[in-house]
Amino acid sequence: MNLRSLNTKLASLTLSLVMIIALGQSQYVYAGSHADGHGKAGHEEEIEKGPNRGRMLRDGDFAVELSIFENGVPPEFRIFATNGVEKIDVNELDLSVKLTRLGGVVDDIHFYAENNYLRGDMEIYEPHSFQVNVTAEYAGKTYQWTYDNFEGRTQISDQMADAMAIETATIGSEILQESLSVFGKLSIPPSAVRHVSARFPGEIKVLNVTLGQRVKKGQLLMTIESNDSLMPYQVLAPMSGVITAQEAGAGEQTESKSLLTITDTSKLIAELAVYPMDQAKVKPGLPVRLGLTGGEKRWDSLIFDVLPEVNAQQANIYRVYVDNANGQLKAGQYVSADIFLDEYKVPLAVRAEALQAFRDFTVVYAKVGEQYEVRMLELGRQAGPWVEVLGGIDAGTEYVAKNSYIIKADIDKSGASHDH
Repeated sequence: MNLRSLNTKLASLTLSLVMIIALGQSQYVYAGSHADGHGKAGHEEEIEKGPNRGRMLRDGDFAVELSIFENGVPPEFRIFATNGVEKIDVNELDLSVKLTRLGGVVDDIHFYAENNYLRGDMEIYEPHSFQVNVTAEYAGKTYQWTYDNFEGRTQISDQMADAMAIETATIGSEILQESLSVFGKLSIPPSAVRHVSARFPGEIKVLNVTLGQRVKKGQLLMTIESNDSLMPYQVLAPMSGVITAQEAGAGEQTESKSLLTITDTSKLIAELAVYPMDQAKVKPGLPVRLGLTGGEKRWDSLIFDVLPEVNAQQANIYRVYVDNANGQLKAGQYVSADIFLDEYKVPLAVRAEALQAFRDFTVVYAKVGEQYEVRMLELGRQAGPWVEVLGGIDAGTEYVAKNSYIIKADIDKSGASHDH
């Protein structure tokens, strides 16, 4: 094993060890349920559930059941109350709930009587992760309860996050470029080829160039002695380029054939195949970014036309000029390309690599101090590395943009379920 391979393996083992230690030492992990309110992973308390699957809060004989109801409506609180074994007339009960979310946002919820329960006046939006403060007044007495109802939340020190290469970004507006990835092949433009022949038949006395040589426009190519006048005359290069064919040598008769072929390789054509499902999106004039398949360097250009016939796979062939002044590219090489179909600005967007699955949602992880918590997203269009966000997170929120899978693993390890 060489030194580079050994160093690579040691670095990989070190990173793995850091991640294992980090995931074992992150301080608070909350993957919990709507109703369980547990704190640290592995220290769950038994939660009493009521007949409506809500959390029971008791003070002596007085009890309220705090239930989240979402059958056919957005999630909302409903309160059922009893005094001993007797149901309480909810018109005689005054109750409020304050939900304190990560970052200090407080949802102040009031209730009104409906049927045999109190109904909250606002939606309990995701994530259902907050500290709950309940205040109830009944029969001249005030009752209060406070508990944590966290889910999709964890805490990792900044030092540990840096060691695990967790990177964050701030959500805001972005310019999205919708593109289509295609493949093609480089070719020589027809106008880039010149066949050089003799003006008058004769014998080639001197040939000044050879196959593969680069020549400039006006450069002397050969000297020919005319068969009729026996006078010598010169043949000059009609353009700059490379000698790509040599059909005669010194001492030969020119006859009426092509003697030399000069090819200008300073500009090539990329012939890009676009298949039927995408042809309606593509038209001449669209910008293109090309690169050699497997290479890093890129060239920007525009589609200038489309060939009148499809190829054997029913693909339209769109053509793009590629600058090759430095001669790095060769006809026949395969290229990959992104055709930019549209460009638009969206108010909010996140990195596609930041997205993770949480329950039935697609989420990113918001960062507040050293705590991380899920934000359930409503997503729109995706273009390149960006995904448009339609809802679920506020502008200016710091979120995990790179290595978010580490946060997901830290939260998922608790294995707690989501329950009402």
